[in-house]
Amino acid sequence: MHSTIRNSLVTVTSFLIMVLIWKFLSMLIGADIILPAPEVTARDFLNILQALDFWPIVGATVFRGLVGFLLSCLAGIAVGLAAGFSPLVYWLLQPYLTVIRTTPVMSIILLALIWFRTEMVPVFVAFLIAFPIICGNVIEGIRNVDRQLLEMARLYRVKGWRIVLELYLPSILPFIVAGASTAMAITWKVIVAAEILSQPPLGIGTQMQDARIYLNTARIFAWTAV
Repeated sequence: MHSTIRNSLVTVTSFLIMVLIWKFLSMLIGADIILPAPEVTARDFLNILQALDFWPIVGATVFRGLVGFLLSCLAGIAVGLAAGFSPLVYWLLQPYLTVIRTTPVMSIILLALIWFRTEMVPVFVAFLIAFPIICGNVIEGIRNVDRQLLEMARLYRVKGWRIVLELYLPSILPFIVAGASTAMAITWKVIVAAEILSQPPLGIGTQMQDARIYLNTARIFAWTAV
Protein backbone atom coordinates (compact mmCIF):
# COMPACT_ATOMS: atom_id res chain seq x y z
CA MET A 1 0.00 0.00 0.00
CA HIS A 2 2.80 2.41 0.97
CA SER A 3 4.64 1.53 -2.25
CA THR A 4 1.53 2.31 -4.30
CA ILE A 5 1.07 5.69 -2.58
CA ARG A 6 4.75 6.52 -3.06
CA ASN A 7 4.61 5.63 -6.76
CA SER A 8 1.47 7.73 -7.19
CA LEU A 9 3.15 10.70 -5.53
CA VAL A 10 6.17 10.32 -7.79
CA THR A 11 3.89 10.28 -10.85
CA VAL A 12 1.96 13.36 -9.69
CA THR A 13 5.22 15.17 -8.92
CA SER A 14 6.57 14.31 -12.35
CA PHE A 15 3.38 15.67 -13.95
CA LEU A 16 3.61 18.92 -11.97
CA ILE A 17 7.26 19.33 -12.99
CA MET A 18 6.21 18.86 -16.62
CA VAL A 19 3.55 21.60 -16.25
CA LEU A 20 6.09 23.93 -14.61
CA ILE A 21 8.56 23.33 -17.46
CA TRP A 22 5.73 24.01 -19.93
CA LYS A 23 4.89 27.27 -18.10
CA PHE A 24 8.54 28.34 -18.00
CA LEU A 25 9.03 27.69 -21.73
CA SER A 26 5.82 29.55 -22.63
CA MET A 27 7.02 32.56 -20.59
CA LEU A 28 10.47 32.33 -22.18
CA ILE A 29 9.04 32.24 -25.73
CA GLY A 30 6.36 34.82 -24.96
CA ALA A 31 4.11 33.95 -27.90
CA ASP A 32 0.90 31.92 -27.52
CA ILE A 33 0.96 31.11 -31.21
CA ILE A 34 4.16 29.10 -30.63
CA LEU A 35 3.59 27.67 -27.15
CA PRO A 36 0.52 28.75 -25.16
CA ALA A 37 0.69 28.76 -21.38
CA PRO A 38 -0.93 25.88 -19.45
CA GLU A 39 -3.69 28.12 -18.09
CA VAL A 40 -4.56 29.34 -21.60
CA THR A 41 -4.83 25.74 -22.79
CA ALA A 42 -6.90 24.85 -19.72
CA ARG A 43 -9.29 27.72 -20.49
CA ASP A 44 -9.72 26.53 -24.07
CA PHE A 45 -10.20 22.98 -22.82
CA LEU A 46 -13.06 24.09 -20.55
CA ASN A 47 -14.62 26.06 -23.40
CA ILE A 48 -14.51 22.96 -25.60
CA LEU A 49 -16.19 20.86 -22.90
CA GLN A 50 -19.01 23.38 -22.58
CA ALA A 51 -19.68 23.62 -26.32
CA LEU A 52 -23.00 22.17 -27.53
CA ASP A 53 -21.34 20.11 -30.26
CA PHE A 54 -18.62 18.62 -28.01
CA TRP A 55 -20.19 15.19 -27.54
CA PRO A 56 -21.28 14.77 -31.19
CA ILE A 57 -17.70 15.58 -32.27
CA VAL A 58 -16.08 13.20 -29.80
CA GLY A 59 -18.73 10.55 -30.45
CA ALA A 60 -18.10 10.66 -34.21
CA THR A 61 -14.35 10.14 -33.74
CA VAL A 62 -14.84 7.36 -31.18
CA PHE A 63 -17.40 5.64 -33.42
CA ARG A 64 -15.04 5.66 -36.40
CA GLY A 65 -12.21 4.36 -34.25
CA LEU A 66 -14.25 1.53 -32.78
CA VAL A 67 -15.66 0.48 -36.16
CA GLY A 68 -12.19 0.38 -37.73
CA PHE A 69 -10.75 -1.43 -34.72
CA LEU A 70 -13.51 -4.05 -34.53
CA LEU A 71 -13.32 -4.75 -38.27
CA SER A 72 -9.55 -5.18 -38.01
CA CYS A 73 -10.00 -7.55 -35.04
CA LEU A 74 -12.54 -9.72 -36.86
CA ALA A 75 -10.55 -9.87 -40.09
CA GLY A 76 -7.20 -10.17 -38.30
CA ILE A 77 -8.32 -13.09 -36.14
CA ALA A 78 -9.97 -14.92 -39.05
CA VAL A 79 -7.07 -14.48 -41.46
CA GLY A 80 -4.52 -15.08 -38.69
CA LEU A 81 -6.12 -18.42 -37.81
CA ALA A 82 -6.09 -19.48 -41.44
CA ALA A 83 -2.44 -18.44 -41.87
CA GLY A 84 -1.42 -19.97 -38.56
CA PHE A 85 -2.83 -23.38 -39.39
CA SER A 86 -1.95 -23.39 -43.11
CA PRO A 87 1.63 -22.76 -44.31
CA LEU A 88 0.28 -22.14 -47.82
CA VAL A 89 -2.00 -19.34 -46.63
CA TYR A 90 0.83 -17.96 -44.47
CA TRP A 91 3.26 -17.60 -47.38
CA LEU A 92 0.55 -16.26 -49.68
CA LEU A 93 -0.29 -13.62 -47.07
CA GLN A 94 3.27 -12.42 -46.35
CA PRO A 95 3.64 -10.00 -49.32
CA TYR A 96 0.36 -8.27 -48.45
CA LEU A 97 1.22 -7.89 -44.76
CA THR A 98 4.67 -6.59 -45.66
CA VAL A 99 3.24 -4.00 -48.05
CA ILE A 100 0.67 -2.79 -45.50
CA ARG A 101 3.25 -2.59 -42.70
CA THR A 102 5.81 -0.65 -44.74
CA THR A 103 3.49 1.76 -46.58
CA PRO A 104 3.55 5.23 -44.95
CA VAL A 105 0.31 6.10 -43.17
CA MET A 106 0.02 9.36 -45.11
CA SER A 107 0.13 7.44 -48.40
CA ILE A 108 -2.76 5.27 -47.22
CA ILE A 109 -4.75 8.33 -46.12
CA LEU A 110 -4.21 10.10 -49.45
CA LEU A 111 -5.26 7.03 -51.42
CA ALA A 112 -8.31 6.59 -49.18
CA LEU A 113 -9.28 10.19 -49.89
CA ILE A 114 -9.48 9.26 -53.57
CA TRP A 115 -11.27 5.94 -53.05
CA PHE A 116 -13.84 6.65 -50.31
CA ARG A 117 -16.28 9.20 -49.00
CA THR A 118 -14.97 11.61 -46.36
CA GLU A 119 -16.59 9.82 -43.41
CA MET A 120 -15.21 6.44 -44.44
CA VAL A 121 -11.57 7.49 -44.85
CA PRO A 122 -10.62 7.30 -41.13
CA VAL A 123 -12.40 3.93 -40.75
CA PHE A 124 -10.58 2.40 -43.71
CA VAL A 125 -7.18 3.74 -42.62
CA ALA A 126 -7.65 2.52 -39.03
CA PHE A 127 -8.69 -0.91 -40.28
CA LEU A 128 -5.74 -1.24 -42.63
CA ILE A 129 -3.17 -0.13 -40.04
CA ALA A 130 -4.50 -2.34 -37.21
CA PHE A 131 -5.19 -5.45 -39.31
CA PRO A 132 -1.57 -6.69 -39.73
CA ILE A 133 -0.92 -6.19 -36.01
CA ILE A 134 -3.84 -8.40 -34.97
CA CYS A 135 -3.20 -10.93 -37.74
CA GLY A 136 0.51 -11.22 -36.96
CA ASN A 137 -0.12 -11.74 -33.25
CA VAL A 138 -2.66 -14.49 -33.89
CA ILE A 139 -0.17 -16.28 -36.14
CA GLU A 140 2.53 -16.01 -33.46
CA GLY A 141 0.10 -17.32 -30.85
CA ILE A 142 -0.62 -20.43 -32.92
CA ARG A 143 3.09 -21.01 -33.53
CA ASN A 144 3.72 -20.64 -29.82
CA VAL A 145 1.62 -23.72 -28.93
CA ASP A 146 3.74 -26.46 -27.35
CA ARG A 147 4.22 -29.05 -30.11
CA GLN A 148 4.96 -31.81 -27.61
CA LEU A 149 1.60 -31.25 -25.93
CA LEU A 150 -0.09 -31.40 -29.33
CA GLU A 151 1.63 -34.69 -30.13
CA MET A 152 0.63 -36.10 -26.75
CA ALA A 153 -2.98 -34.97 -27.28
CA ARG A 154 -3.09 -36.72 -30.65
CA LEU A 155 -1.41 -39.83 -29.21
CA TYR A 156 -4.10 -40.11 -26.54
CA ARG A 157 -6.79 -39.25 -29.10
CA VAL A 158 -8.01 -36.16 -27.30
CA LYS A 159 -11.06 -34.68 -29.00
CA GLY A 160 -10.47 -31.79 -31.39
CA TRP A 161 -12.61 -29.29 -29.49
CA ARG A 162 -10.62 -29.95 -26.31
CA ILE A 163 -7.34 -29.37 -28.18
CA VAL A 164 -8.69 -26.04 -29.43
CA LEU A 165 -10.09 -24.92 -26.07
CA GLU A 166 -7.34 -26.22 -23.80
CA LEU A 167 -4.19 -25.88 -25.94
CA TYR A 168 -4.67 -23.38 -28.75
CA LEU A 169 -6.96 -20.84 -27.04
CA PRO A 170 -4.77 -20.32 -23.92
CA SER A 171 -1.78 -19.83 -26.19
CA ILE A 172 -3.44 -17.48 -28.68
CA LEU A 173 -5.44 -15.33 -26.23
CA PRO A 174 -2.49 -13.41 -24.68
CA PHE A 175 -1.21 -12.62 -28.17
CA ILE A 176 -4.65 -11.37 -29.24
CA VAL A 177 -4.92 -9.16 -26.15
CA ALA A 178 -1.42 -7.74 -26.69
CA GLY A 179 -2.12 -7.14 -30.38
CA ALA A 180 -5.49 -5.54 -29.65
CA SER A 181 -3.92 -3.23 -27.08
CA THR A 182 -1.26 -2.06 -29.53
CA ALA A 183 -3.79 -1.75 -32.37
CA MET A 184 -6.19 0.29 -30.21
CA ALA A 185 -3.43 2.73 -29.25
CA ILE A 186 -2.42 3.21 -32.89
CA THR A 187 -6.06 3.46 -34.02
CA TRP A 188 -6.71 6.73 -32.16
CA LYS A 189 -3.60 8.36 -33.63
CA VAL A 190 -4.47 7.21 -37.14
CA ILE A 191 -8.13 8.21 -36.85
CA VAL A 192 -7.26 11.79 -35.88
CA ALA A 193 -4.60 12.04 -38.60
CA ALA A 194 -7.10 10.81 -41.19
CA GLU A 195 -9.75 13.26 -39.95
CA ILE A 196 -7.29 16.15 -40.21
CA LEU A 197 -6.84 15.45 -43.93
CA SER A 198 -10.32 14.18 -44.84
CA GLN A 199 -12.22 16.87 -42.84
CA PRO A 200 -15.48 15.06 -42.02
CA PRO A 201 -18.25 17.36 -40.70
CA LEU A 202 -17.78 16.03 -37.15
CA GLY A 203 -14.46 14.85 -35.76
CA ILE A 204 -11.63 15.80 -33.41
CA GLY A 205 -9.20 15.93 -36.33
CA THR A 206 -11.45 18.40 -38.14
CA GLN A 207 -11.48 20.67 -35.09
CA MET A 208 -7.69 20.50 -34.82
CA GLN A 209 -7.30 21.41 -38.49
CA ASP A 210 -9.68 24.37 -38.07
CA ALA A 211 -7.64 25.54 -35.07
CA ARG A 212 -4.44 25.27 -37.14
CA ILE A 213 -5.94 27.36 -39.95
CA TYR A 214 -6.72 30.15 -37.46
CA LEU A 215 -3.32 29.69 -35.73
CA ASN A 216 -5.07 28.85 -32.46
CA THR A 217 -2.32 26.71 -30.92
CA ALA A 218 -4.02 26.57 -27.51
CA ARG A 219 -7.11 25.04 -29.12
CA ILE A 220 -4.92 22.38 -30.77
CA PHE A 221 -3.42 21.57 -27.36
CA ALA A 222 -6.90 21.43 -25.84
CA TRP A 223 -8.25 19.03 -28.49
CA THR A 224 -5.12 16.93 -28.09
CA ALA A 225 -5.95 16.64 -24.38
CA VAL A 226 -9.47 15.56 -25.28
